[in-house]
Amino acid sequence: PLQLHVLQEAAVGGGTGKGDRTRTLRYQGAVGQVTPAELAADLGFLEDVKLEWVGNTISGPQDIQSAATGQTDFGGAFNGAVVKLAANKAPIKAVISYYGSDKDSYQGYYVLADSPIRGPRDLLGAKVGMNTLGAHAEALLDIYLERGGLSAGDIGKVEPLALPPVNTEQSLRQGQIEVAVLGGILRDKALAKGGIRPLFTDHQLLGPFSAGTYVMTERFLKQNPGASRTFVTGVGRALAWSRTTPREEVIARMTEIVDRRGRNEDTAALKFWKSYGVADPTGRVAGEEIELWIDWLADRGDLDRSKVSLDRLYTNAFNRAEAAGPTTSGRTPTPSSGS
Repeated sequence: PLQLHVLQEAAVGGGTGKGDRTRTLRYQGAVGQVTPAELAADLGFLEDVKLEWVGNTISGPQDIQSAATGQTDFGGAFNGAVVKLAANKAPIKAVISYYGSDKDSYQGYYVLADSPIRGPRDLLGAKVGMNTLGAHAEALLDIYLERGGLSAGDIGKVEPLALPPVNTEQSLRQGQIEVAVLGGILRDKALAKGGIRPLFTDHQLLGPFSAGTYVMTERFLKQNPGASRTFVTGVGRALAWSRTTPREEVIARMTEIVDRRGRNEDTAALKFWKSYGVADPTGRVAGEEIELWIDWLADRGDLDRSKVSLDRLYTNAFNRAEAAGPTTSGRTPTPSSGS
């Protein structure tokens, strides 16, 4: 499409690399999945910037902790986890949204088809299996329970449980947990088997929203401005490409990527991929998407609001993927917002 071509043309030359200390970014991946960063690299959108895979993770909080401590150069997590880490004086900045919830890509909270659980109050004493605690899945569970009128004391009686994502569906079917939080391809595979039904989804609760961001340290951004700009812009272009390219073509590309990297991964689940769920066409971060979680953490007593400055938490300054003009939403972005 013409618009994507214009975006690509505008994004070329995002950073010359002059003055950069490195043009190689270390990162963690996810088994059987292709992240927006990996897609960007394969499409050539990262130009001369290289990605160096150092292992896999299932935990967003662990991923951004690794970036904050310099074990990796970028990491991605739920925005609430990003806020929490920044509040603990970690010198990080969110630079681009990389996942979210829309009508196709969302986290669902599933029970067995014959489960007596029908609403928030039925969850008292229930175990809810999720990939990691203190992040996206637990936050949305809290919001669901609060909106259902449960007191803080009652909410404390619902038991979130961390489980490897690949085991969550099985744990539900075997009765070890009452609710399974499932997203993306794991959710679609489970639904295809039948016997489970949704209690609620994050998309139903909050509508379409970007839920997580890639973060980089302020030091890395300062020492490697060109590489950072090329990387963030490239990821933005990959997000745009994934939206405007026929789904079958995106899946074929992802399958090739996984096959080629030779990590002994199963590609069968990739056929269920629908979208990255990012609200903005090229992943620009919206302040309200971060503010929601500042409020959530403060209300839980996990955060002192005075210790968090919204405008220091994120920046869109490195994302040049929209520099060509209006986005598909018809909004012309202002490069300086949210610095």
